[in-house]
Amino acid sequence: MPSVLIVDDLLSIHEMLDAVIQPTGFSTAFATDGEKALARYKIEKFDLVLADIDMKPMDGITLLKQLKIYDPSAVIVIMTAYASTESAIQALKFGAFDYMQKPFRVDELIATLKRGLEFKQFHAERANASSSPAIKAGDVENRLVGQSTANKRLVQQVKKLVTVRTPVLLQGESGTGRTTVAEILHAGSASPESPLVRIDCGLSSAGDFRDGLLGHNGAGGAWVEKARGGTLLLQNLHKLELATQQELVGVLRNTAHGFRLICTTTEDLEKLTDEGNFNDELFYRVASLPVVLSPLRDRLEDIPLLVKFFLSTASNPAFDANLIEFTEDALDTLQAYHWPGNLSELSQLVTKIAATTATRRVSAEQLPLRLKEVKDWPKLVDYLAVQEAQYVEMVLNACRGDKISAAKVLGVDMARLLK
Repeated sequence: MPSVLIVDDLLSIHEMLDAVIQPTGFSTAFATDGEKALARYKIEKFDLVLADIDMKPMDGITLLKQLKIYDPSAVIVIMTAYASTESAIQALKFGAFDYMQKPFRVDELIATLKRGLEFKQFHAERANASSSPAIKAGDVENRLVGQSTANKRLVQQVKKLVTVRTPVLLQGESGTGRTTVAEILHAGSASPESPLVRIDCGLSSAGDFRDGLLGHNGAGGAWVEKARGGTLLLQNLHKLELATQQELVGVLRNTAHGFRLICTTTEDLEKLTDEGNFNDELFYRVASLPVVLSPLRDRLEDIPLLVKFFLSTASNPAFDANLIEFTEDALDTLQAYHWPGNLSELSQLVTKIAATTATRRVSAEQLPLRLKEVKDWPKLVDYLAVQEAQYVEMVLNACRGDKISAAKVLGVDMARLLK
């Protein structure tokens, strides 16, 4: 029988919750403050914790933090008065599974506890299956190529996240590999046949989004149903309108136990949230495990390995693309470039050269002109921090006055250059 530890300083709340929870198949235990609850949890390790936010000497938020340190898999539901909703939303930031506003309806409480139990069980199943199923330890390194500190850190993060079910937020510039990481995380599912449903929040119309994801009764639409048992990938989450974000919160509260949620963004969602331009509750629900992917310009030492990797997937009509080599001067040129398109730009470049070269050795002379116009990008970036106007002029001169090429080098639009 699943167990619930109820933490509240009012005995009347204990009696009421015991009366409504016991008949639904849960066993109950009680504590009158956070300190007693933490001590009891360490002995008995309950399936769920239902804790009031306003207690002394240890309140619900402090208890939440301490439980998460002791047991990261602990499933905690916070109870809060209506007036302290803001604090309850903050609890999501520290790992609460959900929150309930007092007074709450009994059916809502039981539904939340059942969702929490499903979450716990799903998490345990993935952890137990992690040694055998779809993805092997070496598969992460095989897809996330590189020996830079940034890439090693990413590999370690992804390995840890493969077997958990907590929502993940992948943040990084376009072309940094967010979709690749999402696919790796999905492949870590206990079921290799489980669906991966991709939704681009910037491309779907408001009507399609409402029908497909939100549904008409708060239980989710066709996209949610399709993702059950698998992964729901929401790309470019920052492009959702605020009103739609609020509706999405309700859907996630009702359905998030049925799938793995992965979101991607090119923006700093925490900053947008602080500025009031992104729904705070949605942010804390999706960003409990944020992963920041570094731009290629911050991991230039990975370029030789990345070139070999992209050559291994390329083709050439005359000979095996694996036999193609980039000379040292060609690699130096690639490493001096700033790569505004990141991995996607490098992949396209290598694939195109591999398909068209008539020789097995690719020299710097065979590379596009835009890669050779600025030889020392890091120094120019440092210079930008001092005097931007002179820096732009320097790049324009290096590009022989060609503003289109300069814009590519700078990674900016023409409007900035024409000021």
